[in-house]
Amino acid sequence: MWNYEKRLQYPVKISQVNPKLAQVIITQFGGPDGELAASMRYLSQRYTMPYKEVTGILTDIGTEELAHMEIICAIVHQLTRNLTPEELERSGFDKYYVDHTLALWPQAASGAPWTATYFQSKGDPITDLHEDMAADATIAKEQLATKI
Repeated sequence: MWNYEKRLQYPVKISQVNPKLAQVIITQFGGPDGELAASMRYLSQRYTMPYKEVTGILTDIGTEELAHMEIICAIVHQLTRNLTPEELERSGFDKYYVDHTLALWPQAASGAPWTATYFQSKGDPITDLHEDMAADATIAKEQLATKI
């Protein structure tokens, strides 16, 4: 179904750990406007889209969002790899570590776990496309604010 290239679209090469930054960036993985919600939004909505051209576009966007998720996960992983117990405690990342160690788990920066309530799929093309535009506008605004 897909042609997966085993490399990131944009290589991530972070040399210094920064768990405080990871706690902020992780929201782009599992937060309300993160890549997981975005991919599920588009890939779910495609099935009830009455226009084949738009169905294809939603599929393309949804799979692209999965690629973005892969990049975000690589960033968080590299920002947190090999943390010492002192770094975990000093940064506040210890609370996450207790539940997930350094595994990637979708959550918002606030610590709230990812939930399917972050996106809508109503089956009405106008409603769904408006929801898509609103979510993407929020994502763009957040990315500009954090300069990601």
